[in-house]
Amino acid sequence: MMEELAHHGYRIGPGTLYPLLHGLERSGLLKSVLKNVGGHSRRVYQITSAGRNALDKARTKVDELHHELHEEHPRKISTLGDKIGTNQP
Repeated sequence: MMEELAHHGYRIGPGTLYPLLHGLERSGLLKSVLKNVGGHSRRVYQITSAGRNALDKARTKVDELHHELHEEHPRKISTLGDKIGTNQP
């Protein structure tokens, strides 16, 4: 997984990755089993149905954000910066 993330420009070490995976498992979003891979015991993670639902919701939110960032006429988020240094309420 670290190699795949590195391929996409993310540098993440085991000290970050494994606590994240354990937390996702505790939350019920992943489950894991120990498997023998090449003579070594490896923990293999699989997404749960709750994890799939959370992933689908996250993808929807990211898609919405992406659309808003790239729309032709983006809406103005805040006018606070326009009012700084003026006497406008």
